Amino acid sequence: MAQVIESQEQPAADRRERTSPLQRPAVRRTLFAGGFLLLVAGGAWLLQYETRGKYREDTNDAYIQADAVTISPRISGYVEQVLVGDNQDVKAGQALVRIDPRDYDAQAQQYRAQIDVAKANADNVRAMIGEQEAAIVQAQAQLASAEEDARFAAREAGRYAPLAATGAETNERLASLRNQAAKARTAADGQRAALLSAQRKIASLNAQIRQADAQGEAARAQLSAAHVNVGSTVLKAGIDGRIGDRSVRAGQFVQAGTRLMSIVPLAKLYVTANFKETQIGLMRPGQPATIEVDALDGTRIAGHVESISPGTGAQFSLLPPQNATGNFTKIVQRVPVRIAIDAGPEARRVLVPGLSVTVTVDTVSAKGSQRNIARQEKARQDASR
Repeated sequence: MAQVIESQEQPAADRRERTSPLQRPAVRRTLFAGGFLLLVAGGAWLLQYETRGKYREDTNDAYIQADAVTISPRISGYVEQVLVGDNQDVKAGQALVRIDPRDYDAQAQQYRAQIDVAKANADNVRAMIGEQEAAIVQAQAQLASAEEDARFAAREAGRYAPLAATGAETNERLASLRNQAAKARTAADGQRAALLSAQRKIASLNAQIRQADAQGEAARAQLSAAHVNVGSTVLKAGIDGRIGDRSVRAGQFVQAGTRLMSIVPLAKLYVTANFKETQIGLMRPGQPATIEVDALDGTRIAGHVESISPGTGAQFSLLPPQNATGNFTKIVQRVPVRIAIDAGPEARRVLVPGLSVTVTVDTVSAKGSQRNIARQEKARQDASR
């Protein structure tokens, strides 16, 4: 009897063990709740992706940059003093390097001397003009006297001519008077020529004054250039920033145009992000951007699109690609996009050019532009048919 009861209890236990967990109400409720939550999460993700996510374009081909200013001398010479150190912050107008100015000071003094010589020459010629003007007055007086003598001699010869004709006077006397009249006319002509020569010499002397003045102007221009060179012996910072790549040392001879150091404007940093050509269709200046800096352990800082390059990086390379030769393989091009950094002073303290970043641009503000472009092009094509 005991064996029969035991045999009946064992199948019931086996049936309970073979029952599926899905048939248990608690398991079904748990799975239903989990599926519902998964469906809600998937729907929320899909909604977020369709409304915002698919309009976010990102790239890790991005770097912080700055428009650094290269410090180079306009003149050649020996460096007398270096006034800044490596990585030092400087202000616009601050002296950086001083070049030995003695050679250029000597040039300036030489041009000053040339100006003085030209001025002295002009004064000397002016004095000669004064003397010449007195000589002209004297020549005018002599000419007046000679003309009066010529007129008197002509009158005398004219008065004696009828007397000689009647025999009251001898022909020898008349010939002597005519000879005197001719000599008087010749003397008057000589005085007139002397006066003309003296007057023309005034014009020559005035030309010499203009020449001396021109030499003075040339010397003054050279003096101005020398002053520029003297001023160029002190190299000053053109912008606020930090000194970098300093290679100049005191006592070094530098040529004009030699790179001595650079000034990096850390307050004007920006990001150059190289987006794929398939990512820039909706990208516009002014759109917000998020910048993740590797040096800040992925800390995100704000920014915005400042401008988009007018060509791909390949077009501005030293050797642009020529795809019209040989076999062609299509390669996705990248377009540089300039991203302005809107970070505060604390974040900017650790940002330097060259750091790697990841940039994400929100292009949702231009989501309807592609449809508008397509619509406008279709309308234009329809109108041209």
